[in-house]
Amino acid sequence: MSHQMHHPHAPQAPMGMPPQQAARNGLGIAALVLGLIGLLSGLIPLFFWLAGILGLLALIFGLVGLGRAKRGQATNKGVAITGTIFGVLALIASAIGLVITVTAVDQAVKEVNKEVDKALEGAEAKPKDGGGTSAKGYQGGATAVYSTGLNVTVSKPSPYRADEFAVGHEQGNKSYKVTVRLENKGGKDVSGDLVTVEARAGKDGKTAERIYDGKVGSGFGGTLTAGRTATADFAFDVPAGAKTLDVEVKPGFDHKGTHWQLTL
Repeated sequence: MSHQMHHPHAPQAPMGMPPQQAARNGLGIAALVLGLIGLLSGLIPLFFWLAGILGLLALIFGLVGLGRAKRGQATNKGVAITGTIFGVLALIASAIGLVITVTAVDQAVKEVNKEVDKALEGAEAKPKDGGGTSAKGYQGGATAVYSTGLNVTVSKPSPYRADEFAVGHEQGNKSYKVTVRLENKGGKDVSGDLVTVEARAGKDGKTAERIYDGKVGSGFGGTLTAGRTATADFAFDVPAGAKTLDVEVKPGFDHKGTHWQLTL
């Protein structure tokens, strides 16, 4: 006699009922986490930019998560709302941090400028014995005296003939040479490498190119110690019709530039 085994069948879902979907709570949770981190970042100086980015993402994710909760696709409506609020607060903290940072930087720049102005006080040259100057600048041969004890003299210009291998001379233009003399009567060394000499020619102030050849152009170098004197020749390429040459000598960062208005 045979026996048949009957196995019970698993219950089936009623016909017409859709399978239940898992809750889509990820965006709400992400909004909460990002909003909280963004808010905390906004409390740290110079991290306002991170607070702004995270706050914006938290706001977007929170609103999307809130929309899912309203459609029944998510079950963490409260978490999404909290994440959205944190996102808004992070954006507010970011804006406040930006204002504070900009204000602090602006104040720091002003303080630095004040210190620089103080450092340059008295660094402007005055004419030796009160003479040798015009309304536009020093005349050729005049000496400018800085309060640091540095004396600068620029000679009157003289015609100069650049050699065939000269750099900076344009055919058809004229060349003029001046001699710059530095005398350090102060107690601090002067760096010759930081001394700049530039020139502009004519009424329109066109830049006069500096000429470099085997005789001129090397400028100053090394260190000018207290009590020492140094001289250097400079030649400039000047348009043929120019009548004046404005030579500016700036003896480093701690001295203001001084102009010599020379007649050609």
